[in-house]
Amino acid sequence: MNAQRIQFRERGGAKINLLLTLIILGSMIFVSVMLIPPYFTNYQLTDAMNTEARFAGYNRKSEEEIREDVWKKVVELGVPAKRTDIKIINDNNTTQINVNYTVPINMLFKTYDWDFHAHGDNHSL
Repeated sequence: MNAQRIQFRERGGAKINLLLTLIILGSMIFVSVMLIPPYFTNYQLTDAMNTEARFAGYNRKSEEEIREDVWKKVVELGVPAKRTDIKIINDNNTTQINVNYTVPINMLFKTYDWDFHAHGDNHSL
């Protein structure tokens, strides 16, 4: 009889461990699903801005043409930025593009605002 009680307690402990493991795993998946897309979108925007900055010098684009191309990419990616958030510095040999924007991350009980600072330039040329 004593052995049956010990065995029952061990099964209960295993069920609790399984439940805690599933809760932790589910929480990690939830947080990943909420956080990875904004970072990936920021990476795509930064990559597009670097490309735009590199070709802007070769194509002799004006600041307004560069802004328009970057704005198209912002809209395509669904980045919550305004057209006025696109800052361009177009000197003789360098082109720098900056876009600062905030993404609200809804974590069930609280919404966090994450600031992103996308930057593209042609300094590596």
